[in-house]
Amino acid sequence: MTDDTGSSIRPQPMIAVTDVQAASRWYQHVLGAASGHGGDEYEQLVVDGRLVMQLHLLEVGHHHGTIGDPRQPVGNGVALWFETSDFDATVQRIRGVDPRIVHEVHVNPNAGHREIWIRDLDGYLVVFAEPYSQLPGE
Repeated sequence: MTDDTGSSIRPQPMIAVTDVQAASRWYQHVLGAASGHGGDEYEQLVVDGRLVMQLHLLEVGHHHGTIGDPRQPVGNGVALWFETSDFDATVQRIRGVDPRIVHEVHVNPNAGHREIWIRDLDGYLVVFAEPYSQLPGE
């Protein structure tokens, strides 16, 4: 199946979290998402009818084994990066969850767009950015 860009591949990241329901509420708020599954061990987050993210309870293995090692910090080396067409509304939603801000709203000089970098409830680095716009002269 292809999406509206003609691509036959779409990312659907799954992260290990310590509390699926709390993480779901947090991500629903900041992403403007809806629950696509619900539950204590697994959740799907949907925006505009598309699955954008999956949450899995850290300690539960189901049929595939655990997603992460509960003895290790979650999120190390991972940045969950979301492009948003309505950056200002996204930032307003983010501010509603009293976020742990890593980098306040700023212009990324390499991409020519605004970004905000925050940490989620489990410490994952989450970045929201405007669509990429090439800087003049590039």
